[in-house]
Amino acid sequence: MKTLVAGWFSFELMGASAGDLLARDVACAWLREAGHDLDIALAAPFTGGVDWRSASPADYAQVVFVCGPFGNGPPLTDFLERFRNVPLVGLNLTMLDTLEAWNPFDILIERDSSARAHPDLAFLAPPARVPLVGVVLIDSQPEYKRRDRHETANAALRRLVAARDVAAVPIDTRLDTQNQAGLASAAQIESLLARMDCVVTTRLHGAVLALKNGVPALALDPVAGGAKIRRQLETLGWPVVFNADTLDDNAMAAAFDWCLSEEARQEAARCAARASRVLAQARVEFFEALAQRGRLRGARA
Repeated sequence: MKTLVAGWFSFELMGASAGDLLARDVACAWLREAGHDLDIALAAPFTGGVDWRSASPADYAQVVFVCGPFGNGPPLTDFLERFRNVPLVGLNLTMLDTLEAWNPFDILIERDSSARAHPDLAFLAPPARVPLVGVVLIDSQPEYKRRDRHETANAALRRLVAARDVAAVPIDTRLDTQNQAGLASAAQIESLLARMDCVVTTRLHGAVLALKNGVPALALDPVAGGAKIRRQLETLGWPVVFNADTLDDNAMAAAFDWCLSEEARQEAARCAARASRVLAQARVEFFEALAQRGRLRGARA
Protein backbone atom coordinates (compact mmCIF):
# COMPACT_ATOMS: atom_id res chain seq x y z
CA MET A 1 0.00 0.00 0.00
CA LYS A 2 1.02 3.57 -0.60
CA THR A 3 1.49 6.70 1.46
CA LEU A 4 -0.50 9.78 0.46
CA VAL A 5 1.37 13.08 0.84
CA ALA A 6 -0.87 16.12 1.20
CA GLY A 7 -0.51 19.79 2.10
CA TRP A 8 -1.82 23.17 1.09
CA PHE A 9 -0.72 22.32 -2.45
CA SER A 10 -3.60 19.79 -2.38
CA PHE A 11 -6.27 22.52 -2.25
CA GLU A 12 -7.07 25.19 -4.85
CA LEU A 13 -6.38 28.82 -3.97
CA MET A 14 -5.28 28.10 -0.41
CA GLY A 15 -1.94 29.89 -0.55
CA ALA A 16 0.53 27.11 -1.31
CA SER A 17 3.96 28.74 -1.21
CA ALA A 18 7.49 27.90 -2.32
CA GLY A 19 8.21 26.80 1.24
CA ASP A 20 5.29 24.36 1.16
CA LEU A 21 6.64 22.74 -2.00
CA LEU A 22 10.20 22.55 -0.67
CA ALA A 23 9.02 20.96 2.59
CA ARG A 24 6.89 18.53 0.56
CA ASP A 25 9.94 17.51 -1.48
CA VAL A 26 11.94 16.81 1.69
CA ALA A 27 9.09 14.72 3.11
CA CYS A 28 8.81 12.74 -0.13
CA ALA A 29 12.57 12.12 -0.14
CA TRP A 30 12.38 10.81 3.43
CA LEU A 31 9.49 8.51 2.56
CA ARG A 32 11.25 7.09 -0.49
CA GLU A 33 14.42 6.64 1.56
CA ALA A 34 12.32 4.60 4.02
CA GLY A 35 11.07 2.42 1.14
CA HIS A 36 7.57 3.87 0.75
CA ASP A 37 5.65 4.13 -2.50
CA LEU A 38 3.67 7.34 -2.52
CA ASP A 39 1.12 9.53 -4.23
CA ILE A 40 1.04 13.31 -3.90
CA ALA A 41 -2.33 15.03 -3.63
CA LEU A 42 -2.25 18.07 -5.92
CA ALA A 43 -4.76 20.71 -6.97
CA ALA A 44 -4.60 23.29 -9.75
CA PRO A 45 -2.37 24.85 -10.87
CA PHE A 46 -0.14 21.94 -9.80
CA THR A 47 -0.31 18.84 -11.96
CA GLY A 48 0.86 15.24 -11.97
CA GLY A 49 -0.62 14.08 -8.67
CA VAL A 50 -3.93 12.69 -7.46
CA ASP A 51 -7.11 14.46 -6.36
CA TRP A 52 -7.71 13.65 -2.69
CA ARG A 53 -11.46 14.06 -3.17
CA SER A 54 -11.60 11.08 -5.53
CA ALA A 55 -8.66 9.04 -4.18
CA SER A 56 -9.74 5.92 -2.31
CA PRO A 57 -8.69 5.96 1.38
CA ALA A 58 -8.43 2.16 1.21
CA ASP A 59 -5.41 2.53 -1.11
CA TYR A 60 -3.25 4.16 1.56
CA ALA A 61 -1.47 2.80 4.61
CA GLN A 62 -1.03 6.34 5.94
CA VAL A 63 -1.48 9.99 5.08
CA VAL A 64 1.28 12.53 5.70
CA PHE A 65 0.16 16.17 5.81
CA VAL A 66 3.12 18.48 5.27
CA CYS A 67 3.77 22.13 6.09
CA GLY A 68 1.79 25.21 6.95
CA PRO A 69 -0.77 26.31 9.51
CA PHE A 70 -3.20 23.60 10.55
CA GLY A 71 -6.47 24.40 12.28
CA ASN A 72 -9.83 22.85 13.06
CA GLY A 73 -11.88 24.17 10.14
CA PRO A 74 -12.64 23.76 6.43
CA PRO A 75 -11.25 22.61 4.09
CA LEU A 76 -9.08 20.59 6.48
CA THR A 77 -12.06 19.10 8.29
CA ASP A 78 -13.39 17.75 4.97
CA PHE A 79 -10.00 16.21 4.26
CA LEU A 80 -9.77 14.67 7.73
CA GLU A 81 -13.26 13.24 7.46
CA ARG A 82 -12.48 11.53 4.16
CA PHE A 83 -9.35 9.86 5.58
CA ARG A 84 -10.67 9.32 9.10
CA ASN A 85 -9.84 5.59 9.04
CA VAL A 86 -6.27 6.07 7.73
CA PRO A 87 -3.34 6.72 10.14
CA LEU A 88 -2.47 10.42 9.96
CA VAL A 89 1.01 11.95 10.29
CA GLY A 90 1.57 15.68 10.66
CA LEU A 91 4.93 17.07 9.57
CA ASN A 92 6.26 20.64 9.69
CA LEU A 93 2.92 22.11 10.76
CA THR A 94 2.04 25.15 12.82
CA MET A 95 -0.78 23.94 15.07
CA LEU A 96 -3.27 26.77 15.50
CA ASP A 97 -5.06 25.18 18.47
CA THR A 98 -3.36 23.87 21.59
CA LEU A 99 -2.67 20.16 21.43
CA GLU A 100 -4.79 19.71 24.52
CA ALA A 101 -7.76 21.24 22.72
CA TRP A 102 -7.32 19.53 19.32
CA ASN A 103 -4.80 17.18 17.77
CA PRO A 104 -6.08 14.88 15.00
CA PHE A 105 -2.70 13.25 14.34
CA ASP A 106 -1.49 9.80 15.25
CA ILE A 107 2.07 11.08 14.90
CA LEU A 108 2.95 14.79 14.97
CA ILE A 109 6.37 16.25 14.26
CA GLU A 110 5.33 19.86 14.22
CA ARG A 111 7.03 23.06 13.16
CA ASP A 112 5.49 24.65 16.22
CA SER A 113 2.72 23.83 18.66
CA SER A 114 1.78 24.40 22.26
CA ALA A 115 4.25 21.62 23.16
CA ARG A 116 7.42 22.23 21.10
CA ALA A 117 9.00 23.71 17.95
CA HIS A 118 11.39 22.62 15.19
CA PRO A 119 13.21 24.42 12.36
CA ASP A 120 11.21 24.57 9.15
CA LEU A 121 11.72 21.57 6.89
CA ALA A 122 12.65 23.80 3.94
CA PHE A 123 16.12 24.15 5.49
CA LEU A 124 16.86 20.63 4.26
CA ALA A 125 15.68 21.13 0.67
CA PRO A 126 18.55 21.17 -1.85
CA PRO A 127 19.28 24.76 -2.91
CA ALA A 128 17.35 25.56 -6.08
CA ARG A 129 18.83 28.20 -8.37
CA VAL A 130 17.71 29.55 -11.73
CA PRO A 131 19.11 32.52 -13.64
CA LEU A 132 17.96 36.01 -12.65
CA VAL A 133 16.89 37.86 -15.78
CA GLY A 134 16.16 41.56 -15.73
CA VAL A 135 13.35 42.55 -18.09
CA VAL A 136 13.67 46.22 -19.06
CA LEU A 137 11.01 47.32 -21.56
CA ILE A 138 10.02 50.63 -23.10
CA ASP A 139 6.34 51.55 -23.44
CA SER A 140 6.42 53.84 -26.47
CA GLN A 141 8.71 56.04 -28.54
CA PRO A 142 6.66 58.81 -30.16
CA GLU A 143 9.83 60.40 -31.51
CA TYR A 144 10.09 57.55 -34.01
CA LYS A 145 6.41 57.72 -35.03
CA ARG A 146 5.70 55.15 -37.74
CA ARG A 147 8.92 53.22 -37.12
CA ASP A 148 8.02 52.37 -33.52
CA ARG A 149 7.53 48.60 -33.02
CA HIS A 150 7.77 48.52 -29.23
CA GLU A 151 4.68 46.34 -28.73
CA THR A 152 6.02 43.69 -31.10
CA ALA A 153 9.48 43.89 -29.54
CA ASN A 154 8.25 43.70 -25.95
CA ALA A 155 6.01 40.74 -26.76
CA ALA A 156 8.96 38.90 -28.30
CA LEU A 157 11.07 39.35 -25.17
CA ARG A 158 8.25 38.30 -22.86
CA ARG A 159 7.77 35.21 -25.03
CA LEU A 160 11.49 34.45 -24.88
CA VAL A 161 11.66 34.70 -21.08
CA ALA A 162 8.40 32.79 -20.50
CA ALA A 163 9.81 29.80 -22.40
CA ARG A 164 12.70 29.40 -19.93
CA ASP A 165 13.06 28.36 -16.30
CA VAL A 166 14.33 31.71 -15.10
CA ALA A 167 13.36 34.26 -12.46
CA ALA A 168 12.20 37.25 -14.52
CA VAL A 169 12.61 40.57 -12.69
CA PRO A 170 10.75 43.56 -14.24
CA ILE A 171 12.97 46.64 -13.96
CA ASP A 172 11.68 50.09 -14.92
CA THR A 173 14.44 52.62 -15.65
CA ARG A 174 12.07 55.59 -15.88
CA LEU A 175 12.16 57.94 -12.86
CA ASP A 176 10.08 60.98 -13.88
CA THR A 177 6.83 59.11 -13.21
CA GLN A 178 5.79 56.56 -10.58
CA ASN A 179 8.32 53.79 -11.09
CA GLN A 180 6.51 50.53 -11.79
CA ALA A 181 9.15 48.54 -9.92
CA GLY A 182 9.11 50.88 -6.91
CA LEU A 183 12.63 52.16 -7.58
CA ALA A 184 13.34 55.75 -6.61
CA SER A 185 16.87 56.53 -7.83
CA ALA A 186 19.38 55.73 -10.54
CA ALA A 187 21.52 53.98 -7.93
CA GLN A 188 18.65 51.65 -7.01
CA ILE A 189 18.03 50.78 -10.65
CA GLU A 190 21.70 50.17 -11.40
CA SER A 191 22.18 48.11 -8.23
CA LEU A 192 19.34 45.83 -9.29
CA LEU A 193 20.60 45.48 -12.85
CA ALA A 194 24.10 44.67 -11.59
CA ARG A 195 22.77 41.63 -9.70
CA MET A 196 21.13 40.02 -12.74
CA ASP A 197 22.63 37.08 -14.61
CA CYS A 198 21.51 38.74 -17.83
CA VAL A 199 19.14 41.44 -19.04
CA VAL A 200 16.66 41.45 -21.92
CA THR A 201 15.67 44.92 -22.98
CA THR A 202 14.09 47.28 -25.48
CA ARG A 203 15.66 50.27 -23.70
CA LEU A 204 19.04 51.75 -24.52
CA HIS A 205 19.98 52.28 -20.88
CA GLY A 206 18.75 48.80 -20.02
CA ALA A 207 21.58 47.52 -22.22
CA VAL A 208 24.11 50.21 -21.26
CA LEU A 209 23.72 49.85 -17.49
CA ALA A 210 23.79 46.06 -17.74
CA LEU A 211 27.00 46.03 -19.80
CA LYS A 212 28.55 48.72 -17.60
CA ASN A 213 28.26 46.26 -14.71
CA GLY A 214 29.48 43.25 -16.68
CA VAL A 215 25.99 41.80 -17.17
CA PRO A 216 25.22 40.43 -20.66
CA ALA A 217 22.28 42.12 -22.39
CA LEU A 218 20.02 40.77 -25.10
CA ALA A 219 18.88 43.98 -26.74
CA LEU A 220 15.96 44.29 -29.15
CA ASP A 221 15.77 47.66 -30.91
CA PRO A 222 12.05 48.48 -31.10
CA VAL A 223 12.51 50.87 -34.02
CA ALA A 224 12.13 49.45 -37.52
CA GLY A 225 15.51 49.30 -39.19
CA GLY A 226 17.28 49.90 -35.90
CA ALA A 227 18.02 53.23 -34.21
CA LYS A 228 19.87 54.37 -31.11
CA ILE A 229 20.10 50.95 -29.43
CA ARG A 230 21.63 49.27 -32.46
CA ARG A 231 24.01 52.18 -33.07
CA GLN A 232 25.12 52.20 -29.42
CA LEU A 233 25.78 48.48 -29.23
CA GLU A 234 27.59 48.45 -32.55
CA THR A 235 29.74 51.28 -31.21
CA LEU A 236 30.51 49.21 -28.12
CA GLY A 237 31.17 46.08 -30.14
CA TRP A 238 28.45 44.12 -28.31
CA PRO A 239 27.14 41.38 -30.63
CA VAL A 240 23.66 40.68 -29.21
CA VAL A 241 21.24 43.17 -30.74
CA PHE A 242 18.14 42.49 -32.86
CA ASN A 243 15.66 44.61 -34.80
CA ALA A 244 11.93 44.51 -34.12
CA ASP A 245 11.03 44.35 -37.82
CA THR A 246 13.27 41.36 -38.56
CA LEU A 247 12.54 39.17 -35.53
CA ASP A 248 13.92 35.65 -35.43
CA ASP A 249 12.81 33.75 -32.33
CA ASN A 250 15.30 30.94 -32.88
CA ALA A 251 18.22 33.33 -33.21
CA MET A 252 17.13 35.19 -30.10
CA ALA A 253 16.82 31.94 -28.16
CA ALA A 254 20.37 31.00 -29.10
CA ALA A 255 21.58 34.49 -28.16
CA PHE A 256 19.77 34.22 -24.83
CA ASP A 257 21.58 30.96 -24.06
CA TRP A 258 24.88 32.63 -24.90
CA CYS A 259 24.07 35.60 -22.64
CA LEU A 260 23.87 33.18 -19.71
CA SER A 261 27.39 31.88 -20.36
CA GLU A 262 30.67 32.87 -18.73
CA GLU A 263 31.98 33.84 -22.17
CA ALA A 264 29.22 36.44 -22.45
CA ARG A 265 30.04 37.89 -19.02
CA GLN A 266 33.66 38.27 -20.03
CA GLU A 267 32.64 39.97 -23.28
CA ALA A 268 30.34 42.34 -21.36
CA ALA A 269 33.24 43.30 -19.12
CA ARG A 270 35.40 43.93 -22.19
CA CYS A 271 32.70 46.16 -23.68
CA ALA A 272 32.54 48.18 -20.46
CA ALA A 273 36.31 48.61 -20.46
CA ARG A 274 36.26 49.61 -24.14
CA ALA A 275 33.57 52.21 -23.46
CA SER A 276 35.62 53.70 -20.62
CA ARG A 277 38.68 54.02 -22.88
CA VAL A 278 36.75 55.76 -25.64
CA LEU A 279 35.00 58.09 -23.20
CA ALA A 280 38.32 59.04 -21.65
CA GLN A 281 39.20 60.63 -24.99
CA ALA A 282 35.77 62.28 -25.16
CA ARG A 283 36.49 63.82 -21.75
CA VAL A 284 39.73 65.30 -23.05
CA GLU A 285 37.93 66.68 -26.09
CA PHE A 286 35.25 68.20 -23.85
CA PHE A 287 37.73 70.01 -21.61
CA GLU A 288 39.72 71.25 -24.60
CA ALA A 289 36.54 72.67 -26.09
CA LEU A 290 35.62 74.40 -22.84
CA ALA A 291 39.07 75.98 -22.73
CA GLN A 292 38.62 77.45 -26.22
CA ARG A 293 35.63 79.72 -25.87
CA GLY A 294 36.35 81.27 -29.23
CA ARG A 295 36.10 77.87 -30.84
CA LEU A 296 32.69 77.42 -29.24
CA ARG A 297 31.45 80.75 -30.60
CA GLY A 298 32.80 79.87 -34.03
CA ALA A 299 31.09 76.51 -34.04
CA ARG A 300 27.80 78.10 -33.08
CA ALA A 301 28.08 80.67 -35.89
